[in-house]
Amino acid sequence: MNDGILIDILKNQVAPALGCTEPGAVAYAVAKAKEVLPDKVNELSIEVDKNILKNGMSVGIPGTKEHGIIFAAALSLVTGKSEYGLEVLKDVDNKSIEKSIEIVNSGIIKLTLNEKVDGLFIKVTAKSKNDHSCVIIKNSHTNIVYISKNNNIMFDSDSGKEYSEKDNISANEIKYKIKDYYVKDLVNFADHVPIDKIGFIKNGIEMNLRIANEGLKSNEGIGMANYFFNSADDVFSKAKAYTAAASEARMSGYPLPVMSSAGSGNHGLVAIIPISFIGNNKNIPEEKIIRSVALSHLVTILVKIHIGALSPVCGCGVAAGVGCAAGLTYLLGGSLSQIEASINNMVAGVSGMLCDGAKIGCSYKLSISVDAAVDASQMALQNIFVPNNNGILGKTPEQTIENLSLVSNVGMKDTDATILSVMLNKC
Repeated sequence: MNDGILIDILKNQVAPALGCTEPGAVAYAVAKAKEVLPDKVNELSIEVDKNILKNGMSVGIPGTKEHGIIFAAALSLVTGKSEYGLEVLKDVDNKSIEKSIEIVNSGIIKLTLNEKVDGLFIKVTAKSKNDHSCVIIKNSHTNIVYISKNNNIMFDSDSGKEYSEKDNISANEIKYKIKDYYVKDLVNFADHVPIDKIGFIKNGIEMNLRIANEGLKSNEGIGMANYFFNSADDVFSKAKAYTAAASEARMSGYPLPVMSSAGSGNHGLVAIIPISFIGNNKNIPEEKIIRSVALSHLVTILVKIHIGALSPVCGCGVAAGVGCAAGLTYLLGGSLSQIEASINNMVAGVSGMLCDGAKIGCSYKLSISVDAAVDASQMALQNIFVPNNNGILGKTPEQTIENLSLVSNVGMKDTDATILSVMLNKC
């Protein structure tokens, strides 16, 4: 087994993100389009797929009281830097917020839905006094596939024309290599990889616990996390409260980054916080916690690669929740068969959870996911396995994940459009 590939996958898929990743991805594309031009942008057109629109409609923008894709794009015009990746908006201040509100009110930003594209898609066209640029992102949140200035192609992934950030393409492709591995390979990796090779996982633990603590102290959002915390009577229910607190703060626009997993900040919260919080409170050695979180990330990425970057099902439940269940079982001394069973247990419980966009209510879904992951793990540790003849479960965790992918990608292909229609009708 090649540890190097899995390490590269982790480094690629576990990255800091400031705010929700969908408006963040749009802001990243806007920043790149702006930077191509020599003068100030005076007209901006943004075209997105249904999932980007769905996830960007109602979510808070970090460091502000504002919401949505158009404001994120305006803020990127004022202060965005593409070199920051998904932390593109981290230089926000009061002056830039005021200027961004003026830009939104001026009406120079147009946002449209492209109903024909499949998968993640963002196209930004920026115009200045004498020039125009175009940037296209596909398939993952920072995967730029096309850049042009005045119709002159600067980069096109199809033509092979060089892009100055040339690592972008190979970085986007590395994640798909996880399909070459079985769950048993990921567990073996967690067991044997030299700890110094995955030491960076600790940064994500510290980052996500920090925003969880801040969320509880500041009582961001609607008070959901504090309700959970005040009702908690054991370490598992407190882990749920901490995860909800981090999400509630993030979805409200709290100006702290989180460590993402498989392209999603909320996935990162579920993949990291319960395992690290429970491990710390049970005095489990730090190395074991880091290895458990690494496994959680890898299983999350494995599921996410199968169901897609953005899908009709809630990835916090069916991807990160599954990763969390596996990581918790590993943390608490489970065998390979118990880890595999925790995956099936989790899918048996949460496979029907829908994604209806990124918003404050995601905090509740994250809390449900953590609850379910704890139960899936605890049952597996007591050798309580949901039978594989139930529903969409397979004989192996890999078959279960493939079945889940089939239901999500084929059986639910019209679900996103229906959900988005309901959301748009409320506007």
